[in-house]
Amino acid sequence: MIGSICGTGSCIPRYTMDNNELAKFVETSDEWIRERTGVIRRHIIKEETTVSMASEAGKRALENAGVSAEQIDLILVATISSNVLLPCTACEVQKNLGAVNATCFDLGGAACSGFVLAYNTAEAYLAGGVYKTALVIGSESLSSITNWNDRGTCILFGDGAGAAVLKAEEGVRYLPVTHSDGAKGEALICRSRYDTNGITKKTSDASVNEEEYFIQMDGQAVFKFAVKKVPEVIKEVLVLNCLEKKDIDLYILHQANRRIVEAVAKRLGEPIEKFPMNLQEYGNTSSASIPILLDELNRAGTLKPGQKLLLAGFGAGLTWGASILSLPRKPGTKKLRFGRCFTVTEQAKRVIKRKISKRKRRL
Repeated sequence: MIGSICGTGSCIPRYTMDNNELAKFVETSDEWIRERTGVIRRHIIKEETTVSMASEAGKRALENAGVSAEQIDLILVATISSNVLLPCTACEVQKNLGAVNATCFDLGGAACSGFVLAYNTAEAYLAGGVYKTALVIGSESLSSITNWNDRGTCILFGDGAGAAVLKAEEGVRYLPVTHSDGAKGEALICRSRYDTNGITKKTSDASVNEEEYFIQMDGQAVFKFAVKKVPEVIKEVLVLNCLEKKDIDLYILHQANRRIVEAVAKRLGEPIEKFPMNLQEYGNTSSASIPILLDELNRAGTLKPGQKLLLAGFGAGLTWGASILSLPRKPGTKKLRFGRCFTVTEQAKRVIKRKISKRKRRL
């Protein structure tokens, strides 16, 4: 069994802030931001919240899939910027949608890798026969944890939510590849505001700067990390699944920076046309960026039955990963096959053996 995407949805805040408006309160310019990031404007919450956007994106995904809320067995929400801690965002979405049969939980901390990890988690549950239908959402209100006086970060981020409905179906399952490197986590950090307890650690004892409660990023380190690791993990997931670059119709990358996407395309030797982008309109929406882009491509008619998509995310942790999926074919069409390729089990064994050999050579 595989988890096949059968519907998408998104929700974007109504209020927009373009680069010229941003330049009124931080030293920057439209030209400077466009040249370095590709971002033209971003959407910022007013009356919306992380929960409300996640709920609306989920509702639209269900409508697009032709699936009722009662059919959902699993709701996963990837977020680092929810307006609630308890109950979790996913349970709030369940309540708002009336998905009374769903098991719900959030995935946090991975930030921009969040949707890929949530997708992998849902896909594993569906492939294992635990659940039949899942709603996977990425929703972020990054404006609430952005330091709007820091030119290095505030030009990048925006708010929004995207969602996808996955249904368990017969088909070929592609194995994902994911990695983490906690030793390099300092490149992207944000301290919790709940670091006091009023007894042994009081507010007056806190010696941190206010800036530590907002996103702090070593831009150069993150850029170098992304342009190196993303092409590597894409190649790795292709080899693992006995596929080639020509087999991929579209690369759906996390929308962080136009220069990163262009660098990845160049290192892979793939045409930039295979790397759709919408970051110029939304900026970096973290875990929401991939599902928002998926929804836009879906509703524009760009996504076609039988296409292979490669999703790749990179973010806090540091974490990064890639997954391959095939869009469901119309009923009656021939199912996809590996052909002369190895079975999934044989692929996994070969990759593990190769990694063990590399480690032995290092010792």
